Amino acid sequence: MSALLERHRVTRRQVLIAGAGAAGGLVIGLPALAYEEEGERMLGFFIQIDPDGSVVIGCKDPEIGQGLRTTVPMMVAEELDVEWDKVRIEQMPLGIVKTADGFQWKYGGGQGVGGSTGLTNNWELMRQVGADARRQLIRAAADRLGVDASQCDTRPGRVVCASKNAEIPYRELVVAAAALPAPEDPAPLKDRDNYRIIGTRRQTVDARDIVTGKASYGIDTVQPDMRYAVIARAPVLNARVRTFDDTRARKIDGVLDVFEIEGPALGEPYIILASGVAVVATSTWAAMQGRAALDIEWERSPNADDSSERFWQENEEMLKGDGQVVLDEGDFDTAMAAATKTIKRQYRVPFVSHAPLEPQNCYAHVKPDECHIIAPTQMPSGASRAANAVTGIPRENIHVEMTRVGGGFGRRLTNDYVAEAAMISKKTGWPIKLQWSREDDLKNDFFRPGGLHEMHAGVDTDGRVTAWAQRLASGSKYYRRPDMPDENLYQAELYLDDFPRRIVDNMRMEYFHNAIGLPRGSWRAPAHTANAFVIQSFIDEIAYETGQDPLQLRLDLLGESREIEYSGHGGPTFNPGRLARLLRFVAERIGYGKRLPKGRGIGLAAHFTFGGYAAHAMEVTVADGRLTIERIVAAIDCGFAVHPNGVEAQLQGGTIDGLSTALGLEITVKDGRVEQSNFDDYPLANIAMVPSLFETHILNYDDVPTGVGEIGIPPAAPALTNAIFAASGQRIRNLPVLDQLSAGEHMDMTSAASEKI
Repeated sequence: MSALLERHRVTRRQVLIAGAGAAGGLVIGLPALAYEEEGERMLGFFIQIDPDGSVVIGCKDPEIGQGLRTTVPMMVAEELDVEWDKVRIEQMPLGIVKTADGFQWKYGGGQGVGGSTGLTNNWELMRQVGADARRQLIRAAADRLGVDASQCDTRPGRVVCASKNAEIPYRELVVAAAALPAPEDPAPLKDRDNYRIIGTRRQTVDARDIVTGKASYGIDTVQPDMRYAVIARAPVLNARVRTFDDTRARKIDGVLDVFEIEGPALGEPYIILASGVAVVATSTWAAMQGRAALDIEWERSPNADDSSERFWQENEEMLKGDGQVVLDEGDFDTAMAAATKTIKRQYRVPFVSHAPLEPQNCYAHVKPDECHIIAPTQMPSGASRAANAVTGIPRENIHVEMTRVGGGFGRRLTNDYVAEAAMISKKTGWPIKLQWSREDDLKNDFFRPGGLHEMHAGVDTDGRVTAWAQRLASGSKYYRRPDMPDENLYQAELYLDDFPRRIVDNMRMEYFHNAIGLPRGSWRAPAHTANAFVIQSFIDEIAYETGQDPLQLRLDLLGESREIEYSGHGGPTFNPGRLARLLRFVAERIGYGKRLPKGRGIGLAAHFTFGGYAAHAMEVTVADGRLTIERIVAAIDCGFAVHPNGVEAQLQGGTIDGLSTALGLEITVKDGRVEQSNFDDYPLANIAMVPSLFETHILNYDDVPTGVGEIGIPPAAPALTNAIFAASGQRIRNLPVLDQLSAGEHMDMTSAASEKI
């Protein structure tokens, strides 16, 4: 293993520099470690320069497919001034340090990805790492040459001094540079005009490894003396084991142990998802065979009668009454009473699964006084807390390594599978690799919340929206969160500052909570996926009911470029003019307003998510109950695209995920059981669904980037359903689309597209 990954263990050689970080946490070592051994030359936690001049840059955050392992090192390499083709990237482990004030981040900032923050949390920090290291190299060269540092500059991989006609490779300066005391002031950062790497098209660093099967995921983990485990989890929501007979299971060749796993009590916060019985064996196959041979009797669950049918009926009944008013701005009642026209619609957004291609898994080795975790996680600090919660081992003695993640989408923000693996290892004393199956994963998820939205609008004689209300009955994501009062459950489902807040003067938002037993959690862009579908669909309906053009109504509402207060994630402001710019662009690109043949239509949608802006225009054909997506134009404004290839890939992937989910995905419950179990009854869209005419565009706005992992998803579904209405006259208000296109006709989203090929 390289020194980059080992340095957190090499305390006898560390030179620690501590100071206050940007977020008030402890920063240890920027630079922190200087030594030379076996040809490895270290400069700080993140930079290793080898004898051949190649550079290893550490990535402290997990890679879940968003390209962070390329984007963040690009920022270091830019300021360090090295050639990108000489850079190699290595994943760093979790780094936390126990201090008198609690745990602090070892590497100068948090380690985790979610909410499109992987880039934004590192934008200042990691550029500064590179700039500070470059300055130290310049100072070391100046000392060697006997000149002032101002007489030295850099070219990629070397310090140059014109007055001495000298060039010194970085590799010769590393140890001396890291030994120099760091100046109190940070080194200046480059201007955007001087970027050579940031903002340019670069290949994803491990793309070849991914497509050739060389990339290593959590599911690939193999450690010495490792045993394998699976769990038979409760098939009914919140059920518990009454008794079990493991006689047949223990006769399976390779089965080593069988024992009960106790889940959380009803209503308590989740550490693991469900009670069950663990089977440990010499292989995953043997463990699964042992699980299949178990005879388990389950207690009757309080949620045994839960069903999707009852959930939606209860939501409808709730909306007939009064709920929790969470926003009441202006005078909504008076504005509605004065409106020339009032419009009321309901929209249904279902529960969905994350369905990552890599099911949950975790390696855990619990010893009496320490623990080793290897996991595909979005939140390694959460993995540390989960292992601590079930083992009692101090967090400073829990070593967490992150693998590449085969799909996160918010599912791996929660580390229940880490807790399970640690529980099994603690019970047996063995190093354990816990493996979930696809069926385990689909039936035991923190599902995206489902909900029924009721929208109200009042419009005056000029077609101007004067009153707006959104009423929602749903299962809150915050249900069963620790220390979460009921009055705050709405906060995960209704974002008070989302469009059209502070654009329409009279607004009301109202919430009703339905405590169905399904676990809920964050799913790409969380509630933005639901709210964008609802709001962008409703705007189209307002336009139709009032005889206005859907694009023009959006542009009239958004208005000119200006900064509006936005207290939610992605704030502190929202600029509606940036959304208007994107809408005009995609409308022009797709030919909005052009004459189309019968059965063909164009739909538009746009949304602001986590600091970024995105818009979609889609052209579809609906004929004989069959849908064909003819063309997609997607545009994104993420401030400044640090890694354009990565931004385009995220916009493409987000669009496809949004369409796949809108078209065919729903998690349903009957008799307290999740009905879906694999991709045969939870059908992800296939490649034939995506048209060859699929454009993605990046419209940079300034020099400050935002994250992009979630921005491309929310407008995709409403752009599709608005296009379906334009093509067929049929309004889709309930997701998924499935069989809704015509009575008695089955929508075939695969063969319709396939016929074009």
